[in-house]
Parts: sequence; structure tokens; C-alpha cells
Amino acid sequence: MKTLILTNDFPPRAGGIQQFVHNLALRRPHGSVVVYAPAWKGAAAFDAEQPFEVVRHPTSLMLPEPSVLRRAGQIIDSHQCDSVLFGASAPLGLLAPALRGRGVERAVGITHGHEAGWARLPVARRLLRRIGDGLDVLTYLGEYTRSRMAEALSDEAAKRMARLAPGVDETLFRAGAGGAEIRRRHGLEGRPVAVCVSRLVPRKGQDTLIRAWPRVLREVPGAALLLVGGGPYRKELEGLVDAMGVRSSVVLTGSVPWEELPAHYDAGDVFAMPCRTRRRGLDVEGLGIVYLEASATGLPVVAGDSGGAPDAVLDGETGVVVSGRSVEAVAVRVAELLADRDLADRLGARGRSWVEREWTWERQAARLDGLLSPEE
Repeated sequence: MKTLILTNDFPPRAGGIQQFVHNLALRRPHGSVVVYAPAWKGAAAFDAEQPFEVVRHPTSLMLPEPSVLRRAGQIIDSHQCDSVLFGASAPLGLLAPALRGRGVERAVGITHGHEAGWARLPVARRLLRRIGDGLDVLTYLGEYTRSRMAEALSDEAAKRMARLAPGVDETLFRAGAGGAEIRRRHGLEGRPVAVCVSRLVPRKGQDTLIRAWPRVLREVPGAALLLVGGGPYRKELEGLVDAMGVRSSVVLTGSVPWEELPAHYDAGDVFAMPCRTRRRGLDVEGLGIVYLEASATGLPVVAGDSGGAPDAVLDGETGVVVSGRSVEAVAVRVAELLADRDLADRLGARGRSWVEREWTWERQAARLDGLLSPEE
């Protein structure tokens, strides 16, 4: 059995979806996968290091059009692929029915969260329904995304849905991954630290954390907030830091290399990202893999209630879920966990155990193997 992974999202282009698809590809059996993806700067060097063949489309975007269908069919023929995995179901999943005529027996499409927004828009909703009807399995991240997408699918397609979420490399995201050096770099030694690792955009709630910080400082003097990541919201956040008078307590690192992310999580005592849903449900958190990476590092998490974010937290066991719009709720929970080391340690330990039990890449790869194997 050989699988064609047909995807617009693949390294060296950066992003969470790209890492999701790549990690699944790496864990397929040797010789069982070939990838068809768009051209991207640095692709030749990246592709040369992969344990499978990567075929690049001439442009940086692939659409469900004749040229992509023709090239995909050629790859299926030359590699004798009997299954296809769409790295993101929309829109390339529309090609599934045509690819069956080239010998594909099994078609699986991955979704990532934004499809829950598609289900609310008339034209996109119809396309999502067509995609679901053409696939053997449409995956979902968690209950939130499943329920929203199911409303747009036919009854039969909804019954064929299956859960497949990103995994966490628990050998990289762990306590002792280099946090002491990050603390030294930013002058945070000896201070209680809340860390948020995320792109700087309004949905993620970094502004709520900054607004909450004066209240946190009243409960936990000397506490520091470490905001890790870059993005278009940085200028507004910098202005808010000054407006709230917390410049000495808040550090914005900007973008950091991927290989330094485990150390930045490890620099914190608590992880907080109070995400919130925006634009009438169109701008929503699909899952929140950052909460699981923080749990793997042994940190208790304070999560917002946007979309599927609560699926990545065992509320009251690995962390707490709060309204991402409530400055007061965020301040109370972050301060509580920074002040109560025993409570923080208990939640962090449970989070680590949960990740090891349910969220490793090996577990997700095993789930994918079951989805790609034809039913007996």
C-alpha cells in the first residue's frame, strides 16, 4: 500500500498545518508515501533530506484544476498509489472522485479548524459538503470542529468522520528543555513567570493578559509575563504594555527559531493563552496545540474558551478554561497558579501524563494508519 499525500501545506513553508502533515508523513512506513506539494523557497534542500520523494508543483499554490489533477494522476500511476491523503481537505479534496479513476481505493482528508468557519458560509458550506461526499473519511480535531462541520455534511459523510489531531513530541517538549537560559537572556531569574507561545493576533488574547497583569502583580509581586512569537498585533501590544504601566514586567520576544520553542515553554511556571472567538465565529481556535506542548513541558495551562481550545485541556486536571474576554477571570487564574506552586505542579504533572497517554505523534500516526487501511 502506497499513499500520495496531496497538500498545499508542507515545509519548508512554516506553519502549524505544515508541521502536522510533515510529522504524519515522517511516521508512515518506509517506502509507503510520496508527497505532492507546491514550490517554496528552500524546497530543494529540504526535500533532499526527506526519507520519501517530494514532487513539487511549479507554483506556490495548488487548486483543484486540470493541471494538478493530471500531475497527481501521473504520480499515482508511477508510484502505484492506492490511497490519497489530502493534507488539508479544502479545496484539494474536490479532486478525490477523479483520482479514484486512477486506481485510488481510499481517500482521506484532514481538516484543521478553519473548516468549521466554512460550514457557516453558504458557498463554502456547499463545497465542504461536496468534499465530504467524495472522501472515505473526513477527519476532525475535536468535538467542536466535528459538530460544526457535521452540520454542513450529508448524513453519510458525517458518519464517516474520524478524529485525527496533531501530536506532541514529548522528547522535545519537557521540563528541563533549556528554560534557565531563556530566563537569563531576558533577566527573569528568580521571578514567577507566565508564558504565552503564539502568533501575535487578536484572537490569541495576549492583550487580555497584558490588561490582567496589574491585577496579577497585586497578588504575585515580581511576576513576569513572557510573550513568545511574532505577528501583526505586536505594535498594538507594545502600546498596551506602556499604557498599562507594566513595561518592567512584560517581555515580548518576537519570533524565535522553532528549535528554541521547547526552551521558551520551559522558561515559564504557568502557560496562558486566553483565546477568544471573533468575527461571529469565523475567527476561532481549532484546537490549540500550544496547550498540549505546555502540558508536555509540565506546565499548568490557562486556556481561553474559543472553539476547540477546551479539547486540549482537562479542565481542573491539567489546567483551567476561562472566558477569553474576561480580564478578571484570567487575572485570578494566572495569579492563583503562579502563587500556589503545589497546585501548579499537580496540574502540570497530570498534563504531562495525559500527553504521554493520548497525544504523542506515534499515537496519531497509528490512528492515521487505521484510517488509510481499507476496511475488510
